[in-house]
Amino acid sequence: MRVFVTGATGFIGTQVTADLLAAGHQVLGLTRSDSGAAKLKSAGAKPHFGSLEDLESLRRGAAASDAVIHLAFNHDFSNIAQICETDRAVIEAMGAVLAGSSRKLLFASPTAVAFTPGRASTEDDPPNAQNPRIASEHAAEALQAKGVHAIAIRIPQVHDPIKQGLVSYLAGIAREKGISAYVGEGANRWPAVHVRDAARLFRLALENGQAGLRYHAVAEEGVTLKDIAMALGKGLGVPVTSKTAEEAEAYFGWFGMFVAADIPASGRLTQQRLGWQPSGPTLLADLAEAKF
Repeated sequence: MRVFVTGATGFIGTQVTADLLAAGHQVLGLTRSDSGAAKLKSAGAKPHFGSLEDLESLRRGAAASDAVIHLAFNHDFSNIAQICETDRAVIEAMGAVLAGSSRKLLFASPTAVAFTPGRASTEDDPPNAQNPRIASEHAAEALQAKGVHAIAIRIPQVHDPIKQGLVSYLAGIAREKGISAYVGEGANRWPAVHVRDAARLFRLALENGQAGLRYHAVAEEGVTLKDIAMALGKGLGVPVTSKTAEEAEAYFGWFGMFVAADIPASGRLTQQRLGWQPSGPTLLADLAEAKF
C-alpha cells in the first residue's frame, strides 16, 4: 500500500521508511526541504513537501495515500502544552480526510502518557489526564466515531548507538557539567526499544493492527536511571554521582521533571497481539557503543 509518513526523514521515520519499502510498500514522505526530499528519493520514497504547520499539505498527503503513519513531533519541552495541541490539530486534519474509509492512521505517542503509579503501564491503560500528550490520544479517540481506523503506537526511549531518546539529553548535561548524575538511589526506570524494532512494529501494526487498540513498542520494561548514568559516565569519562531532589533542580534544569520519573511500561500484549518480537541491542549495549 502507499503510506504517507510524517517525520519520514527523522530518527525513527528513516527506519520506518526503510522497513516499509523493504516489505513492498510505497512511501510518500513529508519533508520541508530539498535536502529532505533528496534523502527520501535516495531511499526509494517519494517526497511530499509540507509541514506540521501547513495542515492543507497534510490533508493532501493523507488523501493521496492508503494509510498514514504520523511520527513528526516538535520536541520543544519549554512549550509542551501548545505543541501537544498542535499535534491534536494535525491528527484531526489528516483524520478528517480518512473518515468513513478503511484506511488506517497510526500515530506515535509516548509510553509515559499512560503512567500508572506502582506498576508498569500496559496497552490497555488509558492516557493519564495529567500528561499533556493526552491531546493526541483524545483526538484519535474522537476520530474513531467518524470511522477512522486510528491506532496509537506508544514509544519509550528509542535508541541506537547514535541517539537514545531522552537519554541523549542526559548525555548532553553530563558532558556540559562534567558529571553524570541520577536522583536519589536512581532506582526509577525508563522503558526502551531499539529503533529497528520500533520501526518493525509500526509496519506490523499497519498491516495487521486492530483499529482502536494501543500498542507498546517496549523491549525493556525499565532500565534504571542509575545504570544509565553509570553507562554515560563510563562513555564520557566523567564521575557518576547521586543528586538529592533539591540539588537535581540546579543540576538538570528544565530536564529535572523527567529525571526522577519512574515510568516502566510493558509490551507483552503487543507481542501477543501482533507477534512482534524485539531482537535489537539493549539500551545499555547501545550506550556502551555510543561515541559521545
